[in-house]
Amino acid sequence: MVDFKVVLSDPATGKAYNIDASGAGAGAFIGKRIGDEIDGSGLGFDGYKIKITGASDRNGTPARKTLPIAGRRKVLMAGGVGFHPVTDGERRRKMVRGAEITQDFVQINVIVSKAGAKSLAEYFAPPAQDAPAAE
Repeated sequence: MVDFKVVLSDPATGKAYNIDASGAGAGAFIGKRIGDEIDGSGLGFDGYKIKITGASDRNGTPARKTLPIAGRRKVLMAGGVGFHPVTDGERRRKMVRGAEITQDFVQINVIVSKAGAKSLAEYFAPPAQDAPAAE
């Protein structure tokens, strides 16, 4: 199966968390597009809704929401995701990926659109260690 690195951003706290998604968690993203909302329970976050905001492949090629394909294309751009012009009116042909999530992606950026009962800080808190016994 495919593995993804998911960067989950929480707008309430301003923090971002890294998640390694594989198996069913990664399968929930296949076929979705940038801007789609999915249920967070596939990643282990019950009650959460998360929205896909962007992605990139193994070469670092970014995904562009306005490109309705699943592959890579060279597109003439004047700005936006994948190209930041230096001079006014500059246009350049750049390689970008389409908005549909496929197995070729490595990183997927998501944001919390609806929070669950348990906070994300509780999910990512390190396990408590017992104090050593006094001798």
